Amino acid sequence: MDVRSLFAAQKYAASRPATEPTPEMAPAQQGVVDFAEDFATTLRESEGIAESALTGDADPHALVQALAQSELAVEAVVTVRNKVVEAYQEILRMPV
Repeated sequence: MDVRSLFAAQKYAASRPATEPTPEMAPAQQGVVDFAEDFATTLRESEGIAESALTGDADPHALVQALAQSELAVEAVVTVRNKVVEAYQEILRMPV
């Protein structure tokens, strides 16, 4: 077997994924991704404020506000989870 043909096959295989189209996210998928990123950002910011409050760098008002935002974010995520579980249970109840 010619070595040049082997190299050509390897180069073709390496360039193949770059030529394939990348799938676009549907608007609903992008909404879920944005929601998850916002949730993670809210929790990360709240944790930072809580840590700075423990060291005495943040005022108590900022801590209470951060805790309220975290609580609201967690309640929203739990509500979404409950709706997903409810939809899954409805799908399981469907006759085949």
